[in-house]
Amino acid sequence: MSELHHLIANGSTFRSYCKSVLVLTVLGLAIAGCGSRQKLVPQAGNTLPQAAYGAHEPATAAELIEPSTQARPERSVELLGRSEARKEDPFDLPPE
Repeated sequence: MSELHHLIANGSTFRSYCKSVLVLTVLGLAIAGCGSRQKLVPQAGNTLPQAAYGAHEPATAAELIEPSTQARPERSVELLGRSEARKEDPFDLPPE
């Protein structure tokens, strides 16, 4: 609370503090309003890429932004659920 009392006692510092808070709030609201929730469409004068070789029709915008299996592979092995003691391995020999 001592900082707040100091800011209030010094009027010019308090005004600059209020201005900076106001500017940050306005900037935050402006940035928050930048998002768009409309469907993706090509810009005027542009088209989507041609259909891939062997495809009957070109991919839609939603299909183009969906990551491929290579970009986000699914796990194909089951994780070890609990720790277990290793079985004896006759080929696990110390180095000579």
